[in-house]
Amino acid sequence: MINPRQLAFIALRDVHKGAYADVALDRVLQKVDLADCDRRLVTELVYGSVRRQRTLDTLIDQLAKKKSHQQPQDLRIILHLGFYQLRYQERIPASAAVNTTVQLAKENGFSGLTGFVNGLLRQYLRKAERQGRRGAQAQGGTGAEEKDSLLLPQSPIPHFDPLQLPENPVERLGILHSFPDWIIQVWLEQLGLDDTEKLCEWMNQSPTIDLRINPLRTSIEEVEAALQSAGVLVKRIPHLPQALRFVGNTGSIQKLPGFKEGWWTIQDSSAQLVGHLLDPQPGEVVIDVCAAPGGKTTHIAELMGDSGKIWACDRTSSRLRKLQENSQRLNLQSIQIYTGDSRHFTQFQNTADQVLLDAPCSGLGTMHRHADARWRQTPKSVQELSVLQQELLTHTSNFVKPGGVLVYATCTLHPAENEQVISAFLAKSPDWQIESPKGLELPDSAQIAPQGWFKVWPHRQDMDGFFMVRLRKTNNSE
Repeated sequence: MINPRQLAFIALRDVHKGAYADVALDRVLQKVDLADCDRRLVTELVYGSVRRQRTLDTLIDQLAKKKSHQQPQDLRIILHLGFYQLRYQERIPASAAVNTTVQLAKENGFSGLTGFVNGLLRQYLRKAERQGRRGAQAQGGTGAEEKDSLLLPQSPIPHFDPLQLPENPVERLGILHSFPDWIIQVWLEQLGLDDTEKLCEWMNQSPTIDLRINPLRTSIEEVEAALQSAGVLVKRIPHLPQALRFVGNTGSIQKLPGFKEGWWTIQDSSAQLVGHLLDPQPGEVVIDVCAAPGGKTTHIAELMGDSGKIWACDRTSSRLRKLQENSQRLNLQSIQIYTGDSRHFTQFQNTADQVLLDAPCSGLGTMHRHADARWRQTPKSVQELSVLQQELLTHTSNFVKPGGVLVYATCTLHPAENEQVISAFLAKSPDWQIESPKGLELPDSAQIAPQGWFKVWPHRQDMDGFFMVRLRKTNNSE
């Protein structure tokens, strides 16, 4: 019998050796034939343990004699899996979480340390129980009623928490919600304490999946009916005429009705907003300068009625293949693929009615989807990306005809990659100005900044974090 926790352990071992979490997970899942519930458990344990790494390490630091970084790497991973289940998995009984973790230690070379693993996890439970009793007595109860809920936690963060937190708000939020201090600091400066905490909580949720219907092949009503007949629940997303969000489990996306027929494609609702902000018209020439894997490119083609020409450029040919597959599946004819680095193209000078620069970025708005992004990015990598973004913006703005439009978008929430890039560009480009997004319907809680750019805050709009701005080139440009 295949053990889901053992598969999670194997994937996490690869992650700690440098593999991307989604790649490591796919690798183990492709080798086995698992029931859907077991696949979901492996996925939850891998992504959850990676997301919550800092919190789990802090628990080891506080409860064990040796700090987490001093533990053998494989043992540290096993302890992460145990603590993750105890702390965050409300459907797994505490006894099952402890026993399966002890078994994992036994099967992976730590037979002599099973007592240590068992003792450490039970110490966590005992502390939670003791604090629960104290809390109940302080409220005038006996504490007995808390015991079951502690052994089977009912909330992501138990009410009576053995985790000790520092007073400093940056460190406290960083440890409690498992983010590096520098990311917390960036958010605090923009949002303040309460909103930063809400954003942290949102980023630690399992991601939803949105789709975009292809109006050239079908209607939103037809897709809703087809999915409903297959027992798959979806709901509409306000202000986005092509968007549906899956509710609950879907099974394999590729097997759902309408996928092979090109009726729809997967695309987060924030990314769909970008296409509507660009607002391309039939017959125009549009250049998508960082196009792969093609979600926004194919959306542009749909919005143009597949009439006109879209140059889809990217320097990674393997990612462009995905774009080609998608455009063929959606039966789109207007997309021309061009491989290379857009910073070096000269042939597009003054040729485009519209340019989309969906810039390479740190992805700090999509960390719920990419569990390890918070540990891979650093202030230095953000700074390097901002240089790349400015180079791309400066060069590709030359592709736009006088009077044309460029939309700059990222899926990050870092000002160095967003507001500062645009401000620096406008300071040296007098023939460009920000244009207010007329006609773009935004969620009720969304606000366009006085400068004219727009930022999607996930905890307010319940979609990926994004920055987008529409720029117009004046007619008297050379």
